[in-house]
Amino acid sequence: MAGKTISEKILSAHSGQDARAGAVVTCTVDAAMGTDGSIPMAIDYFEAMGGERVFAPEKVFFALDHYAPAPSQTTARLHQRMREFAQRHGIRVWETGEGIGHQLMVESGCVKPGDLAVGADSHAVTYGALNAFATGIGSSDLAAVWITGEIWLRVPESIKVTLDGQLNPGVFAKDAALELARKLRADGANYQALEFHGAALEIDDRLVLSNLCVEMGAKNGIFPADEKTWAFLGAEFEAVTADGDARYAREIFLDLPKIGPRIALPHKVDQVVSIEEAEGIPVQMVYLGTCTGGRAADFHQARDILKRGGGIAPGVQVVVTPASRAVLETLAADGTLADFIKMGAVIVTAGCGSCCGTCGAIPGDGVNVISTANRNFKGRMGNGNASIYLASPASCAAAAVRGKIADPREFPA
Repeated sequence: MAGKTISEKILSAHSGQDARAGAVVTCTVDAAMGTDGSIPMAIDYFEAMGGERVFAPEKVFFALDHYAPAPSQTTARLHQRMREFAQRHGIRVWETGEGIGHQLMVESGCVKPGDLAVGADSHAVTYGALNAFATGIGSSDLAAVWITGEIWLRVPESIKVTLDGQLNPGVFAKDAALELARKLRADGANYQALEFHGAALEIDDRLVLSNLCVEMGAKNGIFPADEKTWAFLGAEFEAVTADGDARYAREIFLDLPKIGPRIALPHKVDQVVSIEEAEGIPVQMVYLGTCTGGRAADFHQARDILKRGGGIAPGVQVVVTPASRAVLETLAADGTLADFIKMGAVIVTAGCGSCCGTCGAIPGDGVNVISTANRNFKGRMGNGNASIYLASPASCAAAAVRGKIADPREFPA
């Protein structure tokens, strides 16, 4: 019999079965995260199911990140209901301003190699960067996990994605992720796992690629673990590796040196073109942040280009939203935050901010936004009359300098 992929091995370990692609298994869960966008409904389901206690409160995490700070009385009441439920059951709550739940899950060491982690938000796939099987679930499934500590899953087929070589200067992980979306399309990996091999990327870059996997329909995205994983986690764990004779649905090669800056055009993540094909399109808003592009290295990329280019062009609003308080503190300590403020950027509370259009800066009618986020469908940022372009922090900063989409390689270090 053929060997197993990383996902098959993790689901086998958590189900106690020989979990192969296509099988349906019931698995124990190591970590479960919910947000203020999903927890209130999960509480309703928990009560409707007759839930009395949470299976293991230390494995459950609440994040107030989508509506932070609360933009209305209704939201404030939902936040209070979440806090009361968490206090009653001994659940950890990440409060308003602490950051995006996905960033906090990896930043706080809540996920480790070999884990099965779920989140009631589709971008929970991000945790796969740490060699964990991580996937998004709905509020009803989250409630069932709270009660039972288990979830049923169909074992996904895996697509092997080999990353060859190194990215050139001015090209970043977001560009590689968008190129993968261009190749696979929005439904090219439906209910499949994207298993990454090849180049030993930095953890921040792995987080970007794992995060974008769901935009291609993937159930999860997962990386092997290595020394960089241990350094990030501050400890060494047993890594889960694929067998040499593991069976894959298909294999994709990304020749990293051949990838240039990429941009996703409105209103589809997979409508990806080279930066040259979009150059000159006017931009009125630049959004730096989200669980895709809100880490310290992302802001450093953007700041450096803004400084080399002479700052923000007239008529452009730059919105800075750190992914977590720890990122905000880093930016404050190293002078990056002061640089952004001096250049006229708007600094927003750490969290999801404008990404999902529930709080933060909302673009006006007819505004072109270039964003480090992961989605650009119509109305995503709260206004269906705005157009969203997705790109790397460097490409976003280049657009802020020029007032139009521009190639970040015009501003070499």
